[in-house]
Order: sequence, then structure tokens, then C-alpha cells
Amino acid sequence: MIVLVIAATIAQTVFTNPRFQWGVVAQYFSTIQVLGGLLATIELTIVAMVIGIVLGTLLAVMRLSPNPLVAGISWLYIWFLRGTPVLVQILFWNFVSALFPDIGLGIPFGPTFIHANANSLIGPFVAAILALGLNEAAYMAEIVRAGIISVDPGQTEAAQALGMTRLQSMRRIVLPQAMRVIIPPTGNETISMLKTTSLVSVIAYSELLYSVQTIYNRTFQIIPLLMVAVIWYLIVTSVLTIGQFYIERHFARGTARELPPTPLQRLRGLLFTFHAPPAAPSALPPGTLGGPR
Repeated sequence: MIVLVIAATIAQTVFTNPRFQWGVVAQYFSTIQVLGGLLATIELTIVAMVIGIVLGTLLAVMRLSPNPLVAGISWLYIWFLRGTPVLVQILFWNFVSALFPDIGLGIPFGPTFIHANANSLIGPFVAAILALGLNEAAYMAEIVRAGIISVDPGQTEAAQALGMTRLQSMRRIVLPQAMRVIIPPTGNETISMLKTTSLVSVIAYSELLYSVQTIYNRTFQIIPLLMVAVIWYLIVTSVLTIGQFYIERHFARGTARELPPTPLQRLRGLLFTFHAPPAAPSALPPGTLGGPR
């Protein structure tokens, strides 16, 4: 009851405070500039997570390799990328042309076949993708590694006894079983990535936050424009949370006796609970066990 009173008080304060300027929020909520920034944010999130998941899985397999050189390279990558702030990495990739003005592709210690100017090759979008994707790979590597080591080692031994190579057993046996451990933190990382994309505004890439900043720098309506960004972040986060629930529910098959109810099933059960008819009185005759006396 106390929680409901506090929540109602906060809601009344937010919706009745004229300084939030809800009319301005409604005015800019679906403008082309804001929607363009929202699409750029979603694009950054998807591309960065794809890079992070693919590269992170490779790094996790390398980290578990019996070869010390391969495992050491993976550990060094994870140590460096997790040990430096993602904002610093974004700025570094944005100004990488100061370090390498020309980028070439060729034979190591030999001739170079392809030359490219770093400024034209690595723009704000590419810099953002490289920083976010490579940084996410370091975290995904540890998530995937935790999922792999959660699988019983006897599964790998049985696969090798059937003649499978290490990579075949990893792809066909271990990773499918590790998914139920990998999915929940991966969903959290995706939601976190959606919000981390706001850091890209420091290199003037037009994602959601930078788009609303451009508007309020012109109109000086800072609070309502920030509320526009907050509401869109909450909407997309809610969609991702629902998607994460159904993916987790899918991979829980075969490991749980009963799957968790969906939000719709919970709502239906709650409504039926509230509208359930009263229990019928006992029909036992007086004097019998459990009957009236």
C-alpha cells in the first residue's frame, strides 16, 4: 500500500509539473529528426551486437583452447578492451587518422596492394561501430565462456568418442546446451548497448541523444527534449525485454518441467483470480467429518 501511495505521488508530480512541458514533448516526439536518430540508435545497437556476439564467441573458444598462444591472445584482447572505458575507445577510433593517416592492405613486411585514407575510410559511423562492437566482444567472450564451462565435460568426451573434432562437438553439442546460460546476460548486454550508443553523441553522430541535443541547442527547451529521448529509450527497452523473455522461454524447453507463463497468460490468470466465483458451501450432512455441527 505504501509503495502504491509513493508511486501515485511521483506520477502526480511528474504529470502535473508544468516545467516538463508535455506539449513540447508531444510536438517533437515523432518529428523526422528524432525518428531518424532513433533508427540510427537501433542500427548501431544491432550491428554492434552482431559483431560482439560473433567475435565474442570466437574469443571464448580461443580462451578455452589448450594452445597457450591462442588462449593468451584472447586473454590479452579481453583484458585490454574491458580495462579501458568505452568512451575513450570511441574517441580513439574517431581520431585514429592522427595515428595512421593511411591504411593499407598487403603482405606483412612486403608490398601493399590497397591504400586508403583513414579520414575517408573511418567516419563517425564506422568509428562508433568499431568501438562499440569490439568492446562488446570482450564482454560477450566471458559470457559465452561461462556458458561453455557450465556444460558437463562428459558431453564433450562423449562427442569425441563418437569421432567428432573439438570444433564439431563445440558447435553441435556444447553451444546448443550452453544457450540457456548465455541468453539472459546477452539480453542484458543488448539493452545496455542500446543505452551505450548515447556515448556516440560525443563524435557528432546523429543517434537519438545527439538528435534531441541538436534541437534543444536551437530551442533551449532542454528538459522536454530530454524527456523525448527518455520515453523512446524506455519503449525500445521494453520491446527488447519482451523479446528476451520469449527467447529465454524457447531455450528453457527440455530443462524445465513447466515453462514460465507469458505476460498475457499472467494477465489472464490475474483477471480470472479477481473474478473467480465464491466457493460453494459444503454439502456434507451434519455430524459427518468436515460437515457442520
